[in-house]
Amino acid sequence: MLSNFIKLSSNRFLTQGLVGSRQFNKYLSTEVNKNEAPKTTETQAPPEPAQDEQEDKLFSKLEIELRAHDPAVMKSYSEFATLTANHLGIEIGNCFSLKKPEKARLTLLRSVHVHKKHRVQYEVRTYFRYLTFHKLTGSTLDTFLEYIERNLPEGIALKATKTEIKRLPEYLTVK
Repeated sequence: MLSNFIKLSSNRFLTQGLVGSRQFNKYLSTEVNKNEAPKTTETQAPPEPAQDEQEDKLFSKLEIELRAHDPAVMKSYSEFATLTANHLGIEIGNCFSLKKPEKARLTLLRSVHVHKKHRVQYEVRTYFRYLTFHKLTGSTLDTFLEYIERNLPEGIALKATKTEIKRLPEYLTVK
């Protein structure tokens, strides 16, 4: 019974982004007697938060830029991110990669002191991939970003740009 309650309350608070907060920990507190099994102090479902407490933010778009030196790893990771978005019910927009990588070349002398004509060139290629997701809530966006950032493989850089939807101020509304 206790594990079911913890599961239900943690799922509820996970969707609201409150896991680890005081409000969540309050519902997990237990009384322990030496002769008895643990009992919960709260047996009811936690009350709904008031509307004035916290409204969930809305985001029209999330743009993710991936940079890597290995295009195969980056492609695999982008497929993982889109699959995760599908499971969370996030609308997937445009996903594409640039055809040519960005190349940075460095030319050095082969020998430090002599033979200026003999040089060595080093080249670093950076591949880019862009992913776009539409119509997200704040809690879904936070959960999604945290999950894909935790599973980010070595050698890939991630840059996320959020576009938030806000209400017009009252002085700009048409009467």
